[in-house]
Amino acid sequence: MRTLLAPLLLAPLLGAATPDWPEWRGPTRDGNIHQGAAPWPGRLTKENLHKIWSADLAEGYSSPIISGNRVFTVETRDKKNEIVRAFDRKTGRQLWEKAWAGSVKVPFFARKNGSWVRSTPACDGKTLYIGGMRDVLVALDASTGEQRWRVDFPQAEQTARPQFGFVCSPLLAKDHIYVQVGSALRKIRKSDGKTVWKALEDDRAMWGEAFSSPSRSTLNGKDQILVQTRMSLAGVAPDDGKVLWSTPVKAFRGMNILTPTAIGNNVFTATYGGGVFYFKVGGQGAVPAWNDKLEGYMSSPVVIDGKIYLHGRDKRLHCLDPAAKKILWTSKEKFGEYWSMVANRKRVLALDQKGDLILFEAAPTGFKLIDRLEVNKRPTWAHVAVCGSEVYIRDLKGITAYRWE
Repeated sequence: MRTLLAPLLLAPLLGAATPDWPEWRGPTRDGNIHQGAAPWPGRLTKENLHKIWSADLAEGYSSPIISGNRVFTVETRDKKNEIVRAFDRKTGRQLWEKAWAGSVKVPFFARKNGSWVRSTPACDGKTLYIGGMRDVLVALDASTGEQRWRVDFPQAEQTARPQFGFVCSPLLAKDHIYVQVGSALRKIRKSDGKTVWKALEDDRAMWGEAFSSPSRSTLNGKDQILVQTRMSLAGVAPDDGKVLWSTPVKAFRGMNILTPTAIGNNVFTATYGGGVFYFKVGGQGAVPAWNDKLEGYMSSPVVIDGKIYLHGRDKRLHCLDPAAKKILWTSKEKFGEYWSMVANRKRVLALDQKGDLILFEAAPTGFKLIDRLEVNKRPTWAHVAVCGSEVYIRDLKGITAYRWE
């Protein structure tokens, strides 16, 4: 799999000495650290995970973004306004704040977890791109917080406001971003917010647009945006928006939430109410290669040595071998409702929704726990960010920066 590495080549703010975490699931958008990172410590304790700073936030699921000397957060305050803040990476001092009205009351089963901002922003070192709950995309100057442009899609194009809010996290490219907003997958110009093309319009279930976020890979020699709508999984040409292939994906009420994962020329996903799906992508489009009744939920997997490590709807961790078409093992322990994972070689650092950090060894023979540490008593729905020895944890009402030694 060849993943887009352009974000790593962009000039960061003032040049950070340690790596950045510029978008959803990290620089390569797959939860893996690829750039020759040093091995992680063999323990996870209060003695070697030192708190650097912390800051109080209002509620939100949006993950922290780290670019150069800044850390960016997005939150929903008083159920009325969306707040974007920039903090000094070393000290936690707030550098600027930007706010706008932006509230959505999500329906039925999702309401128990709150009607807060969901989309994780992206930063190319100069501009921060933020998805607001009311299907508004905003670009802010990363240094000052000044607005560069703003697009309210329901107002500008009369698209329907999504019932669950803007959930998809923007994907960075050189001069554009790709994101599911305004009832379609769109290629949007960074300079002015104009839509270059849109694809997969109205491919929605009963309650609105995408929960998933796109990724980018080369399958069978073709560069493509991998995108999961509420109804299907597809590969889309980045230049012109042509749908290269598309296949239906079964899910309860369109709950296709995971980020599509490329493994060689194949693509993996898992859904709530549908199961796990593994497709071989070729000249005949996407051909089912394997499926199983094991259900995914909200946690995107990591892939190590061709094995998939997936936190499922059953709250257990599973190791899947798609080549052998089987589940190798399932953890005995049940965890929280959500995991975010970052992999470095064969070690995986996971943040459990209950507030635990879990370090385990990726192995096809069984769940090999190395260490675990409670870092918060509040729910931690946001994705953990790991930049060299720095670990950033966003809980429901705050953010904490740690140094792992």
